[in-house]
Amino acid sequence: MLFGLDGVEVGLIIVFLTLFSAILSGFPVAFAIAGAGAISFGIIAALDSAGLLIHQAIDTGSAAYAQLVSDGMNPNAISIFRNPDLPRIEEPVFPQGWEVALDRNVSFIVNRINERVLAGQSIETLLAVLMFVLMGIVLERSKIANDLLTTMARVFGPLPGGLAVSIVVVGAFLAASTGIVGATVVTMGLLALPTMLRNNYSPELATGVIAASGTLGQIIPPSIVIVLLGTLAGDLYSAAQENRAQLAGCTDALTFLGEPAVVSVGTLFQAALLPGIMLAGLYAAYAFGFAMLNPSKAPPVELGSTNAEPVTRGEALTWFMFVPIALIAGTILLGQVNVVGSQSTQVDSFSDIGDAASLRTNVGEQCQASMIELHGQEAWDTAVAEQQAIDDAGGQAQSERLTEDELTAAIAAKIGNAAPIGTGMAILAVLVGLVLTFARGVSPSSDPRPMIIGAGGLVLLLLVDIIAITPTTSALATVALMAIPSAIALWGATYAVKLLSKNELIRVVFPPLILIVAVLGSILGGITNPTPAAALGAAGAIMLAAYRKLKEQDKSGKIIINSTFAVAIMILIGVNFDLRINLDEVSTESWIGFLAAYAAYLYAFFGLLYSCWVLFKSGVLSPAVRETAKVTSMVFTILIASQLLNLVVISFGGEHYIQQFLKSFDNEFKVFLIVMLVLFVLGFVLDFLEIIYIVVPIVGPVIYGGSFDPKWVTIMIAVNLQTSFLTPPFGFALFYLRGVAPKEVTTGHIYRGIIPFVGIQVVGLALLWTFPGIVTFIPDLIP
Repeated sequence: MLFGLDGVEVGLIIVFLTLFSAILSGFPVAFAIAGAGAISFGIIAALDSAGLLIHQAIDTGSAAYAQLVSDGMNPNAISIFRNPDLPRIEEPVFPQGWEVALDRNVSFIVNRINERVLAGQSIETLLAVLMFVLMGIVLERSKIANDLLTTMARVFGPLPGGLAVSIVVVGAFLAASTGIVGATVVTMGLLALPTMLRNNYSPELATGVIAASGTLGQIIPPSIVIVLLGTLAGDLYSAAQENRAQLAGCTDALTFLGEPAVVSVGTLFQAALLPGIMLAGLYAAYAFGFAMLNPSKAPPVELGSTNAEPVTRGEALTWFMFVPIALIAGTILLGQVNVVGSQSTQVDSFSDIGDAASLRTNVGEQCQASMIELHGQEAWDTAVAEQQAIDDAGGQAQSERLTEDELTAAIAAKIGNAAPIGTGMAILAVLVGLVLTFARGVSPSSDPRPMIIGAGGLVLLLLVDIIAITPTTSALATVALMAIPSAIALWGATYAVKLLSKNELIRVVFPPLILIVAVLGSILGGITNPTPAAALGAAGAIMLAAYRKLKEQDKSGKIIINSTFAVAIMILIGVNFDLRINLDEVSTESWIGFLAAYAAYLYAFFGLLYSCWVLFKSGVLSPAVRETAKVTSMVFTILIASQLLNLVVISFGGEHYIQQFLKSFDNEFKVFLIVMLVLFVLGFVLDFLEIIYIVVPIVGPVIYGGSFDPKWVTIMIAVNLQTSFLTPPFGFALFYLRGVAPKEVTTGHIYRGIIPFVGIQVVGLALLWTFPGIVTFIPDLIP
């Protein structure tokens, strides 16, 4: 044995040292990882061939091993860590020779690249990375971040530590709209750091808050880290729970858990929202507290007021709080009493499958004992009682095709239970009502009559829906009945939008906010998955950037505005009309709806092409596409290179060895704590991409194979990985900031400034550890 260490342990040390040296060599990270894999494999193979690497494996032919198996212990649970007294045998780390291991590695790397990069199920999700990157880079290059920084500094500047707080607010905003850490840190470093220093802000606080706020894009959705982690977490959790179920004596994870072992990127976006907001709040609270304790190092700064009209406290409370809350809460309340709800008459042509028991009960004794241990005796007894009731009633009802009379009765029942006001109409009324309300609050001196008329149109719209429109009213008739009230409401809303557009804060914040709501709302609401939402975000960012460029050039942006309306028209038509024209019989109404939607689609597509042309002529599109290609290529190349390095670790038993070590701890909290500490330390020397693709696949089968909620596990890892951008000496955010900081700001200032924020990250992790409901609240709230 070399140095008295097990051969697998020596192999793991060689891999780590080779990887660390390769990264420090200055080569591009993706090639350094692949090179580290090839070099470390060569070194380990040479030492193994020389007989220097000996692995102490358990002798599976010994009587003691056979006794353990006969006593009922699962062979997969036996390890040198749990059972150190078992007889050992010495074998090379490559039992069949390094040539066989190399051949298997080459075969596996081809399969894995095909599986995970080229043609696997995760490729569609990974495409979201490309479009989120494009969305972020286009928004950053269109100077929208500049406007946000300037406006927020004017709003928060007069407060103690206000400039630092404004940095946090803008960082959170940019995180939700761009998610590109480098772009965010560089932009805020160039624009805000000189201003903060000129106004006597401490260099430590200024650099720390900029670097930390810039990394919020790693956790606040849409986050590239969440997308990349999500594609891994789904596979790891599913496989780990299947293995856990079989160890428990059950046939599959569904039987053992009572629910599918599934976790999606969309669900992880929901789970990441509150933790991201919490971290931003902790950053802002620290900045404000620092300013209160050290007023000379973070003084209030007056950077000029915005052009907002003076508003009394009563007016602000009325129009910005009470009325909006009343609108939203009232709509939710009406939904609870079925005044607002679905008006659909669509019914399934098949009957529902009968209710099943909450747990499967036709299982073996070992699985039954394991399920009782997991779910509790009460849950098991309840499931047994449910199954008995189902059996007494003749068994679980099967789905059958409904007869014509049954279909008619089902449709009549649905019509009878339909709500007077449709959900879509209620949402539209609330949105228009909020526009009218905010406009009144922003400009109380303006003539209120157009807004009152618009509100009257909304009331008339709802009355028409209640009185004249039924679930059986055709879409064309609905449009005709709603035309006049809608025109009145939209006339008032148009006047309100003009008032809002005169307010500097709303003019700067509103367009990217709408984009964020469209992207995140479609994902968090379960309307679509991240890839189409990312495409929507990229297209929206291009149109938004083009509109801003046209305004800079004093040109009309009507084409882009009309294209946005065209998208809204497409959505409204798609919701209200049956656009399936490939049926045997298509009504005139469907053809009218289809042609109108297709015309809107063509105009929206023209608007997107026109926006691309505007950005191309302005010199924005080409560098944005090049930068997107560069970042995306780096991500995918690191993915491929990390697969090679992982296969090297697997080939000499390193992955199995690490997993056995972690499984030797009976307390899964202790195991997860060890993993989190390792990830935190690795963040000092490795980038988040290397950790995701190299470390997580190795430890994932253990941490996802326990009883922890996979959403909580993934978000804890994501928040931990965020610190890899902040921790010296290799924190990327520190490098980005160092590159744009003035000469008077030293590296020491940056390192000292970031220490409190690394501490805040640790506090954030502790809060998530203590209160996991912060992660699971929104996913549980949104079905």
